[in-house]
This record gives sequence, structure tokens and C-alpha cells, in this order.
Amino acid sequence: MLGKAELLGIIAGKNRGLLATPTDKTAILSAVAKLEDRNPTPRPLEAADLLNGDWRLLYTTSRGLLGIDQFPVFKLGQIYQSIRVNESKVYNIAEVYGVPFLEGIISVVAGFEQVNDRRVQVKFNRSIVGLQRLIGYQSPSNYIAEIEENKKFVALDFKLEPREQQGWLDITYLDADLRIGRGNEGSVFVLTKV
Repeated sequence: MLGKAELLGIIAGKNRGLLATPTDKTAILSAVAKLEDRNPTPRPLEAADLLNGDWRLLYTTSRGLLGIDQFPVFKLGQIYQSIRVNESKVYNIAEVYGVPFLEGIISVVAGFEQVNDRRVQVKFNRSIVGLQRLIGYQSPSNYIAEIEENKKFVALDFKLEPREQQGWLDITYLDADLRIGRGNEGSVFVLTKV
């Protein structure tokens, strides 16, 4: 699909948006809009087989996510989002690098509820922040399995009040290996299936 290749070409080398210039951002948002107009899955929440699974962030305009890179001596690594449709759960995982042996992980667990054919209401309920070595982090899927077993980690591991930590997300494009979403704070997210 030409629109998909165009978008992937424009976001290549932009380090999830960290290196995007204002001109790049305009071109990327234009390519996103063109692709959204040709969404092959207009009812993405009914396509659990496509939506379910592990996704890696390719590009975002989210200041909250990109802001992680602003901490001294730390750099933002890969960002993953894992969706478990049957359990109505989503796991956001950001890998953080910098000082050797002090690689970190920042993660949030949330529940979601379908609002319409493409929007979910998201309620964050648990946050885990710590060192990858102490947590025993190897990969997003292993880590999520441990979270689902209610493992308590050697980290900042705390519950969040869902009424205070919530938002919504529209899934505006979904195919077998690409997902685009728009959040309640105006952020755009482009992810690829892992």
C-alpha cells in the first residue's frame, strides 16, 4: 500500500518523534491522515485477532512519552504496548538506557472499556518503575506474564487510582502489522506488530 510505505518512509530515522523537525511533523501527520482515510478495519474493536498482541511504537507526538528522554544521563529505548483484548487490558512498557548496568523500565498497566467501534476508555491501575536487572526484565512478553501472575517486583510498584488516571484512545487505522491511534490529549501513535 503506497500510503503505508510513504508513512513508514517519513517516520524512519525520527527516533519515535524525538528527531522530528516541525516540517517532518507536518508531513508525518499528513501521511497519517491519508492512511486513516483508507483504514481497512473501520471497526477495529471487533477485529480482536488484529488488535490483540504486542506492538512497538514507531512514532508519537506524545510529550509524556517523548519527555522520558529528557532525564539527565538516561535515554529512551524501545516503547511497547501490549493489548490483551479478552482481558480488556493494556500494558505500556518503556525501556530506558544510559548508565551501564542501570537500564530501567517504566511501565503502566491499564484496563479498557469499549465506548464505540473504535474508541476505548482507558483506566490506569498499576505502575512499575525500576531497574531491568532487579526486575528480571528480559522481554515485554515475559514481563507481562509475571505481571499477570501478580508478581510483586523489586521496584516502585504501586496502584494508581483509576478515577484520576484515565483517558481515551481512538484506533484510527488497523491492519495485520500497523496500528494508528489518537489519544485524548491530541497525541498520535503509530505502532507496528512485534
